[in-house]
Amino acid sequence: MKRRVVYDLPLRVFHWLFAGLFVMAFVIAKFIEDESSLFSWHMIAGLTLGFLILCRLIWGVIGTQHAKFSDFALSFNSLRKYFSEILSKNPRKWVGHNPASSWAAVLMMLCGVGLVTTGVLMTSSSKKELFEDVHPILAYAFMALAVLHIAGVILHTLRHRELIGLSMWDGKKTGVSDSEEIRDTQKVVGVLLGLAVVLFGFYLNKNYDQRTGKLEIFGLTLQLGENQNDKTHSHQDDND
Repeated sequence: MKRRVVYDLPLRVFHWLFAGLFVMAFVIAKFIEDESSLFSWHMIAGLTLGFLILCRLIWGVIGTQHAKFSDFALSFNSLRKYFSEILSKNPRKWVGHNPASSWAAVLMMLCGVGLVTTGVLMTSSSKKELFEDVHPILAYAFMALAVLHIAGVILHTLRHRELIGLSMWDGKKTGVSDSEEIRDTQKVVGVLLGLAVVLFGFYLNKNYDQRTGKLEIFGLTLQLGENQNDKTHSHQDDND
């Protein structure tokens, strides 16, 4: 059966960068000490993730047919029917995001926004301890959603012998009518998105002062890490 294009390049670029940035931030948080110079990349990855989500929100409004949020199946009734049919012989074919992947995408983006927000507030809010407790909860919730999403893809592949996971690689699916296929994959926008995200990450790194823990970004100053000078003075006072 012929495979037709349903997912544009910007959507696919977002998908892989979204996963990659979260994994990068999560691994650094788990295995790198806070005092290490490498830990700054945890915060940079998190802020870059926030920038990527912002781009996705814009594309969810102005993008191609199946990239738009209006194409998502977000009703609880559709989700219930999807799970009731998933093991049947003739489940409904979803051209774009099915109900499970629609909800997974939205919930993971919400977790991403929460992670970025609590990450910044952990270093700048008077209620620092509260956000330090919420931040890891959101991270593990994101991870749980990702694992469930992958499990769903594997189940669909094994049950229906359709490599649905490839759709986020080449953008194609089977059982798509001519009218549902997208004609323009927006390659230029996809390349520009990937380039913008990479440049944004390096911009953050360039403007982050490891010594003071401050990040200068578009005229704003964010305190992302502990001030090493303050720590040095504190140690000196303790020694005195």
